Amino acid sequence: MSIKSLVTGGLGFIGSHLVEELLRNGDDVTVIDNSVTGRRASLDSVSDHPRLSVIEADATVFESILPHFKGIERVFHLAALASIVPSIERPIEYYHANVTGTVNTLEAARDAGVRRFIYAASSSCYGIPDEFPTNEAAAIKPMYPYALTKYLAELAVLHWSVVYGISAVALRLFNVYGPRASTSNAYGAVFGVFLAQRLAQQPLTIVGDGTQTRDFTYVTDVARAFVKAAESDVSNDFLNVGSGGTYSVNQLADLIGGPRIHAPERPGEPACTYADISKILKIVDWEPQVSFEEGVQLTLDQIDHWKDAPVWTLDTIAESTRAWFRYLSPKRAQQ
Repeated sequence: MSIKSLVTGGLGFIGSHLVEELLRNGDDVTVIDNSVTGRRASLDSVSDHPRLSVIEADATVFESILPHFKGIERVFHLAALASIVPSIERPIEYYHANVTGTVNTLEAARDAGVRRFIYAASSSCYGIPDEFPTNEAAAIKPMYPYALTKYLAELAVLHWSVVYGISAVALRLFNVYGPRASTSNAYGAVFGVFLAQRLAQQPLTIVGDGTQTRDFTYVTDVARAFVKAAESDVSNDFLNVGSGGTYSVNQLADLIGGPRIHAPERPGEPACTYADISKILKIVDWEPQVSFEEGVQLTLDQIDHWKDAPVWTLDTIAESTRAWFRYLSPKRAQQ
């Protein structure tokens, strides 16, 4: 008998890949997403699948999601607002989506007797870490409202696990990339920026000198981590999910190709993100499988996904990141 799984944010970047993975595993999958019309194309490959149901509802509206949890056995909660700059500009909106939305999802799961809850947490909770690779015992130092709200929601997930007995795991994700990554108008992740620039035959805008490194983790590896974590015996715990390596922005630019220009280094950004994944490797039947080079090529193979994405220039980046420099500058932080 197939397992009944529910994915919030299942039309999003990571969520859509997770839905495909669950369907391959034989689950009956219900997707709850608040933008069905605009992003339905993300599930084109499985749109007619007989075990897939897509519901338009918003996790911030408890009554809209509650009826859809009946009979569900596993919840994967990925619905959230992402991106750093908009969170600085609109912190109330981010708190509502990321914290209230998570508590609503937990309560809907509790009401329905859901036995397993997997939460998409963020490695941004570590801020600028003191050690690399960074393990789960590292200090929590969120630098901006997105990071804070994702961590507050993680605390809620683990609290519900203790108080109400929901078997829950939080996965702290590092720098996920791959096909279907966000192409929103908010200045965001380096992959989307670079790919849109390459399509438009514009220079790649490298922040700083490009030697900063990121734990770029391919999206299908992340989708498998969700499934394997759900199948494990781990409960009331949090785990890093990363690639097992860290790669410079210059390496990424080399693989994508084309001319480059440089934007000013930004305050509040770590010089390195690098997950210590020894914990998840030890207690969950999962390990990353897609190398950085392979993942970049797989993403380039679907570069047309970014044909309508905004093409950023030094001027538009400076304008869009104005709040970043205003609120995260070291001088202001010391005041």
